[in-house]
Amino acid sequence: MNALYPQLILDALAQVRYPGNGKSLVENNMIEDDIRIDGRKVSFSIIFEKENDPFIRSVVKAAEAAILTFAAPDIEIQGNISVKYRVAARPTRENPLPGVKNIIAVSSGKGGVGKSTVASNLAVALAMSGYKVGLLDADIFGPSAPKMFDIEDEKVYAEERNGHSYIIPIEKYGVKILSIGFFVNKEDAVLWRGGMASNALKQLITDAAWDELDFFVLDLPPGTSDIHLTLVQTLGITGAIVVTTPQEVALADARKGISMFMGDKVNVPILGLVENMSWFTPAELPNNRYYIFGREGGKRLAEEMGVKLLGQIPLVQSICDGGDAGHPVALDDTASGVAFRLLASEVIDAVAQRNANQPATQKVELNH
Repeated sequence: MNALYPQLILDALAQVRYPGNGKSLVENNMIEDDIRIDGRKVSFSIIFEKENDPFIRSVVKAAEAAILTFAAPDIEIQGNISVKYRVAARPTRENPLPGVKNIIAVSSGKGGVGKSTVASNLAVALAMSGYKVGLLDADIFGPSAPKMFDIEDEKVYAEERNGHSYIIPIEKYGVKILSIGFFVNKEDAVLWRGGMASNALKQLITDAAWDELDFFVLDLPPGTSDIHLTLVQTLGITGAIVVTTPQEVALADARKGISMFMGDKVNVPILGLVENMSWFTPAELPNNRYYIFGREGGKRLAEEMGVKLLGQIPLVQSICDGGDAGHPVALDDTASGVAFRLLASEVIDAVAQRNANQPATQKVELNH
């Protein structure tokens, strides 16, 4: 049994390359001077530039493998590597929604990948799990929540509270819902400049009676726009979910969406990727899968970008029918309903993990 000492650990870590620049962890000064050896147990910290570095998970796994390969195979290392950051998290700003614990942005690089379907069914599935949930249809130019929840004809009203008038969200299936679709003619296109859209969105956030929520789901417009910046500047977003299909053209746009959230201007952690329309299953052949948009493209992209694959949602007729009829499929005990409830479970775990990695002063509660 070889004796363990810090230099042996450093020599092993010198074999691990950081994918961002090809240099070793030692060359990049990413190993903090805190290597601790207790018998055969070894622990230390790896320092990354910022908390949304896409290579965190892959680098930690590579470091564990290098220790076992180049130092000694019997070292206790798994789970003993801490992650730290050189760049501090965004400074906290005044919170316009003090009663909201976790804010989840659901985004997509392009339209037509089922982002709003995922956002709506995720909100319903979270509510079915017993959480207090709100859904803001922030897709100003293509609001779909009123249709998906069959509340297009509902009238939104305001209520006076402490000398201030607050918009009261519509509640259905346990989800509090607001959308610009409640305030415009559903037959008309919304022809607003970016500033008008951003101001309308701010009003739906800050002038609404969201009250206490465990999860506030934001259905963002597709692509990248100033609306995304408005939300980041207005709210402290817990994390983002990017929706894609397995198609290469969708994956290319999803890659841009992930990069937008990880960039310095936005700097929002990615909770994970959702691959929608992963395969087609006809109702009469429930055990058959037809990969009409390609196979596991979302899974490959998640591995490439170093983010978690939160779920794969099949393409079935019931999802389309449920959306058109205002009955989210997450309510049903079908393959699609189960898939969305599993997605909700993965999101809950991802949020809990993200909060656990925050400094104590920045952690967001997730008690249930």
